[in-house]
Amino acid sequence: MADIRVKICGLKRPEDMRAVAEAGAAYAGLNFFEPSPRYVSPEAARELALVAPEGLAKVGLVVDADDALLDRIVEAVPLDIIQLHGKESPERVAEVRARYGLPVMKAVGVAGEADLPALDEHGRVADMLLVDAKPAPGDELPGGNGLPFDWRLIAGRRWSVPWLLAGGLHAGNVAEAVARTGARQVDLSSGVEREKGVKDAGMIRAFMEAIAEIDG
Repeated sequence: MADIRVKICGLKRPEDMRAVAEAGAAYAGLNFFEPSPRYVSPEAARELALVAPEGLAKVGLVVDADDALLDRIVEAVPLDIIQLHGKESPERVAEVRARYGLPVMKAVGVAGEADLPALDEHGRVADMLLVDAKPAPGDELPGGNGLPFDWRLIAGRRWSVPWLLAGGLHAGNVAEAVARTGARQVDLSSGVEREKGVKDAGMIRAFMEAIAEIDG
């Protein structure tokens, strides 16, 4: 059995948080990007965070947020990690990390070789990287679109900080994704939803069972 840590993002209901915890995920993601169907307000997220058991890391996802929004989120919600999922520069990543004293996870979208240098750049300032599929032209959301990228692009690559693989993962393809990339941490949202923005406890369990069956 592989020791692979799982992050499930876009939780909106207390029962979602309980399902993620009971299934054995390592991270629970709360989405503060208003255009997303998975959006939660800081006030609602606080109630969700208080449901999370000790040991389940609470990750707050923002997209190009200014200090005023981040102040509001961090003051309201007991987060463990801030996830920057927009076009934040390495300098902005360092600013957020210094201002809030929390670990910062930086998402980087990948579609081709030209996108890979950004992973190295952000890896020098972030605490963690999230290697995600780059949104297709016209997509309104920077992530959570249910699309994988060509995993061969990062096969054998490593960075100076821990990283998670994201982009179109679900119970049926996670074993192949791990085998092709060597990922030891994975992130998903739409892959455990029965409809956009609505998590399914049975799909969460099925995904975690698929993780448990991976060798090595």
